[in-house]
Amino acid sequence: MRVIPAFLAIFILLSSSVFAQIDSNSLEKIIEKFQQYEYYKRSDYPLGLYTEERYEHEADFAEKLLKDLEKLDYSELSESERISADLLKYDLQNTVKTYEFEAFLNPLLSDAGFHLSLNYHIRELNNYDQVKAYLNKLNAIPYYTDQHFKLLREGLKKGITQPLVIFEGYENTYNSQIVDNYKNSYFYQPFENLPSSLSEKQKDSILNAAEETITKNVIPEFKRIKKFFETEYFPKTRKTLGVSERPNGEEYYDYLLEYYTTLDLSADEVHNIGLDEVNRINTEMKKVIAETKFEGSFSEFFNFLRTDEQFYAQTPEELLMFARDIAKRIDAKLPAYFTKLPRKPYGVAEVPDAIAPKYTTGRYIGASNDTQPGYYWVNTYDLPSRPKYVLPSLTAHEAVPGHHLQISLNNELGEEIPEFRRNFYISAFGEGWGLYSEFLAEEMGIYRNPYEIFGKLTYEQWRACRLVVDTGIHAKGWTREQAVDFMKKNTALSIHEINTEVDRYISWPGQAVSYKIGEIKIRELRKKAEEALGQDFDIRKFHEVILEEGVVTLPILEKRVMNYINSKT
Repeated sequence: MRVIPAFLAIFILLSSSVFAQIDSNSLEKIIEKFQQYEYYKRSDYPLGLYTEERYEHEADFAEKLLKDLEKLDYSELSESERISADLLKYDLQNTVKTYEFEAFLNPLLSDAGFHLSLNYHIRELNNYDQVKAYLNKLNAIPYYTDQHFKLLREGLKKGITQPLVIFEGYENTYNSQIVDNYKNSYFYQPFENLPSSLSEKQKDSILNAAEETITKNVIPEFKRIKKFFETEYFPKTRKTLGVSERPNGEEYYDYLLEYYTTLDLSADEVHNIGLDEVNRINTEMKKVIAETKFEGSFSEFFNFLRTDEQFYAQTPEELLMFARDIAKRIDAKLPAYFTKLPRKPYGVAEVPDAIAPKYTTGRYIGASNDTQPGYYWVNTYDLPSRPKYVLPSLTAHEAVPGHHLQISLNNELGEEIPEFRRNFYISAFGEGWGLYSEFLAEEMGIYRNPYEIFGKLTYEQWRACRLVVDTGIHAKGWTREQAVDFMKKNTALSIHEINTEVDRYISWPGQAVSYKIGEIKIRELRKKAEEALGQDFDIRKFHEVILEEGVVTLPILEKRVMNYINSKT
């Protein structure tokens, strides 16, 4: 996953002075308000501003803009303009809800958080401006930390926190940054290979500044973070599990399901869809097991996959090489399935050590600027929990034709598309596309043996189980043990992965259901197109219809595909 949670996102909004000057009688002007506003100057806060006042101001602004949208005459808008209006409404409503439910008081996940987000700023430095910007970010860490301490303390008072159970092993997220020698800090790594365009005098000055800021503003702050978590947060955070147990929790979870699926689905409906999918995929799994000639039960086959050395890399380098080989094999297949490919390249790299122990199996990290590629991160921590037979599915999902292809094409949408849409993300669409890409990789011939086919199915089953487990935890009172047992019974994921994933679902309610719901809708629409068009069905054109307007909600996507079908029949 690729995506940052809503309560960590920095919204691009419009200043009240401009708000007063621009009439709101057209979509273009409404979008202009949205895209131009800044509540604060970015140069003043290199790591962003995180205060309750900021979230309140954003919510007030969003409510005003929603009223402007209500006055629009949709009959006068083009299809693309209607999509822009609907997406803006979706985003603004989430800004309001984020403030109403005070989600900003809980900027932590089992594998993420305000302090872990700092790792995403550790990038190769290609010029002097990037060096200065990076140093400014490091110098801003103390104030950034103070802001989040204030929010977290308020969350503790109000019971808006994460459950204590998800924080087992969380000490790795800050202990790894507390080092005796500043050169051993992860934040020093970008200074080890400064651009050759810099003079020796500039390099000396930069290295001196790096030593000072890491010594004074980075390492001490992680010591403060350690103290905060271990003496203040962990002792006071809640012991209950589901988000329904927090204030207004049931209403909040209902909203999260709507937000992450973009559909009107109840927790019971999502739960039952999950159970049906689990049963269907189990049937497919048993067929593949029969192909392998394995003699034993379903659970014994899972145990065989989890323990046999043939399925595991011996070194991190071997796992990365295997992932890169898959990525290049998929690259060669793309022209046959897509009319347009992204200009931006991507790399394959390890998940940083600082976050790897609690991190998911892999994730796509988008380019931070024009001189950077996107990255497909592969987790090489605890190799006995990283089977090679699932890497084809993981690669298809996180790299191509999954997140890198879809997100990069979205970033490269034409100038006629508003800027906010070029950087927009909706989980049901993006993660649904990622899971659909795993299915597409089978058509491409990427899975080379029954075990890799089984890996695809176990990944699909993993996403189906999420529908059951997420709703079980947050709406049906499941214990953590129930969730773990359900995953162990129905997937071949390693025990380490299962524990990591269950903690993720506990800490990020609703998000995990978006994958399967989105994929079901995309495959359903493809089936309709294939049946309606018959021999005239063109897979490249179908994918163009899915992707050419960028990220959209599932209702918008369905309308687009049905219009395409009707235009061809």
